[in-house]
Amino acid sequence: MHPNHFTLGNVTPGDGRLFLIAGPCVLESEPHARFLADSIQRIAADLGIPYIFKASYDKANRTSIHSFRGPGLAEGCRILRAIGESNKVPVLTDIHTPEQATQASDALGPVDAMLQIPAFLCRQTDLLIAAAHTGRAINVKKGQFVAPWDMKHAVEKLNDSGNTRVSLTERGASFGYNNLVVDMRSLPQMRALAPVIFDGTHSVQTPSGAGGKSGGQPEFIPTLTKAAVAAGIDGLFLEVHDNPTEAKSDGANALRLDLLKPLLETLLAIHAATTR
Repeated sequence: MHPNHFTLGNVTPGDGRLFLIAGPCVLESEPHARFLADSIQRIAADLGIPYIFKASYDKANRTSIHSFRGPGLAEGCRILRAIGESNKVPVLTDIHTPEQATQASDALGPVDAMLQIPAFLCRQTDLLIAAAHTGRAINVKKGQFVAPWDMKHAVEKLNDSGNTRVSLTERGASFGYNNLVVDMRSLPQMRALAPVIFDGTHSVQTPSGAGGKSGGQPEFIPTLTKAAVAAGIDGLFLEVHDNPTEAKSDGANALRLDLLKPLLETLLAIHAATTR
């Protein structure tokens, strides 16, 4: 049990069980989001993995101004709230400004929800404080430019603002141009601060590596996720899509839906072997 474990609906990050955060990068439509939420939830239930549905209502850091961003806060949070209520699962979505912290939290209503701080914004003090004040669970993605031990400052900003329901996510570090690498040493280093999640899909991204959008190497998702689970993590973050080539955001690094269950079966076996 992690000393800083907390509860989010039926998920307890840090309780020793591997949990899953998964869904599409961005909300493309309500029917599509519901299809993926239902499909992933069935897989998670079959395998006994606590599950959080994730999707963004706005991708505010797209490479190109012409890229699809999402339905916006009001409509996006309506969809997320509806899925949370009907499926009885916690939901996760990004926020980008201090104002959005309160707006998104209010729009999500009574559902169990986690607000996520994007990697590019993990040092934004006002954003972290505003997120903390909502009382929601907060997931902070480690910036591609931040040393893992320096994430203690993000945790302190949240804790000192009255919120201890905090997790940290590793999603790779910038390595030259248009490339990311994962230093597995970051996982125990950040886990000393809060429950740690490994983002197995953004870690294989090649940022802005496909001209006006990001590319990816999804064939390495199994390699990195197996290594991360063996190294010791609390949760797994995966962008999952039924047809990645047609995804409106981050399709190049997404995991195909039909590959999710066999991957999770392998990861659960590794987790069981390393936590005995």
